[in-house]
Amino acid sequence: MDLNGQDIASVGICFGIPDAPCLATVPVKSAPFSVTRIDRDFMRGDEGRIRLPAATAYFLMLYLEDALHCDVMPDGSCTAIRHYERGSLCLVDLCGGASIELHSELHALAFMLPQALFDEIADYSSTTRRRRLRCRRGELDSVISNLGVALLAMFEGETVSPPALLQYLATAICAHLLQDYSDAALRNGISESALSSWQEKAAKDLMLENLAEDLPLSAIAEATGLSTGHFAQEFKKATGSTPHQWLTLQRIEQAKHLLRNEVYSLRDVAGLCGFTDQSHFTKVFSRSTGMTPAVWRKAIYH
Repeated sequence: MDLNGQDIASVGICFGIPDAPCLATVPVKSAPFSVTRIDRDFMRGDEGRIRLPAATAYFLMLYLEDALHCDVMPDGSCTAIRHYERGSLCLVDLCGGASIELHSELHALAFMLPQALFDEIADYSSTTRRRRLRCRRGELDSVISNLGVALLAMFEGETVSPPALLQYLATAICAHLLQDYSDAALRNGISESALSSWQEKAAKDLMLENLAEDLPLSAIAEATGLSTGHFAQEFKKATGSTPHQWLTLQRIEQAKHLLRNEVYSLRDVAGLCGFTDQSHFTKVFSRSTGMTPAVWRKAIYH
């Protein structure tokens, strides 16, 4: 992104809003920082797909209102629709580009943060080290949210050029991301053997939100910012179970909950808990509990 060139509006263009207001500055040396205010309506039937091209940069979105969207995978398939709460954020590495499909209106601040900017800030600060950042989706962040309030005030002003305060806010945002969102595997120059707490939570939350679906392992891995193989390996180290084993256990627990309500047939329970069919449900449930779902249901009422 060139502060003196037409690329300054690229984020707005990607979101179908070429005239979206944008603030930009160079906080440290030469790497730019930009934030674009996104206000996009949603109409049913609208394609709603947003594509950000590959870049050596991170993309950060701070949601000003609740929003619904899903990720679009490289093969064109979509992950489950996810709810992003007001004040939460989404951070992605644009090394391979990124694409989402909107399912609601979108009101947000969109930041384009080059890797070079993080390098400059790390060199500038004696307490901050160069680190890769991990993807974060749907997490509340009071620091970024509060800094976003200050940025919103700038969008509402009539200043022709961004005030000097923008430089300080840009530095504060990037320093916070380096401090709190860094890749745990790179801290202190050593490799850690398990997922960080937020990665484990992100993976588990996504699986629980899609209990009835056959969610690809690659989609779960993406929520943690890891490759599919690395995620599977680290998840087992962190939990003692493979993602499939953990998910199966959660499905069985949910099935037990539903079996307590006789309004659900065994076929209903199988479908709601993500089993292929009733036969598959019976086989997995029996292997785990030592009895069939029908027998288990009968036993709890006697």
